[in-house]
Amino acid sequence: MCEILEMDNIDKGEVIDLSNQQDKSIFFLKKGTVKIIDSKSDTVKYIVKKGNIFGELSLQDTNQSTHEKAIALEDSIICYIEAHRMEKLMEKHKSLKNGILKIYGLRIKKLERRLRDLLYKDSASRISDFIKDYILEFGEEEGHKIVAKNLLSHKDISNLTNTSRQTVSNVMSQLRKDSIIDYNTQYISILKEPIPT
Repeated sequence: MCEILEMDNIDKGEVIDLSNQQDKSIFFLKKGTVKIIDSKSDTVKYIVKKGNIFGELSLQDTNQSTHEKAIALEDSIICYIEAHRMEKLMEKHKSLKNGILKIYGLRIKKLERRLRDLLYKDSASRISDFIKDYILEFGEEEGHKIVAKNLLSHKDISNLTNTSRQTVSNVMSQLRKDSIIDYNTQYISILKEPIPT
């Protein structure tokens, strides 16, 4: 499969418009992190980390009605393939098709959780849970802490938690004051949970 993929280096801040491509493509993120934005409302839909795919809606959306763009949160490397070629590969290789379905399933679970949180949690809890989940998903262990790159703006976090930017700032300040998280412009960290004995 590697022989038929195109590869590009994407600079931090560069935009990949997923809705205006003549030949719709599926993207594999080989290095870096990107955020997927609804280009109509200019809100963040989800974050993609290294080893995952994006643009896969073009496999289902033959009307080209998706309105998404991807923005590199850091220097990244993407590999891509046209959607029609990907469909042929998926017909030949069932494991590839199952992998795509698994990604859909994980995204649906995350959306269900966001909806449940919106219904049953206050804004401070949603923000706190999101930040902890972000650090655990994107971070790496360093001593007694888990450290992740601080790639999201307060506006991004407010989009992902359906809150205001000011509320995000207040909650993050309180979490830092309570020594739950620590952050600066480059990194955000949380203490590792002690292992129960």
